[in-house]
Amino acid sequence: MVGELVSDDLVVGIIDEAMKKPSCQKGFILDGFPRTVVQAEKLDEMLLKQGAKIDKVLNFAVDDAILEERITGRWIHPSSGRSYHTKFAPPKVPGVDDVTGEPLIQRKDDTAEVLKSRLEAFHRQTEPVIDYYTKKGAVAQLHAEKAPKEVTVEVQKVLS
Repeated sequence: MVGELVSDDLVVGIIDEAMKKPSCQKGFILDGFPRTVVQAEKLDEMLLKQGAKIDKVLNFAVDDAILEERITGRWIHPSSGRSYHTKFAPPKVPGVDDVTGEPLIQRKDDTAEVLKSRLEAFHRQTEPVIDYYTKKGAVAQLHAEKAPKEVTVEVQKVLS
């Protein structure tokens, strides 16, 4: 079915196979997985079989109101992928690409309503994953409301 998520077992299996490749021998980063405690448990079970474990979980903590400002202010030039932000990186002329003069669009999922739904799912499903890995001593809390360069420095400190 189009739009349905793949099963947890399939995703863990893909990660299991990828870990055996030379490109993962020095480590790997998972972005957006696991999203539920069940996924985290399945992932940890698979890693244990390989003699591995999650070293670090980076929790990019940002207040919901800041996320709303960041997401609802995004504008995209569809054909090039250039992105703008009404506050942080505005185009020279509002609603118009700086290079081509063509109109900018907002993605369908860059609305306050969609964000609210996604945040509800995050708080319900994914925050418990952070608690799960906190109990294992693996979570690093990062203050992601800071400027990107500052967040990068925090990430480097945590991973060094």
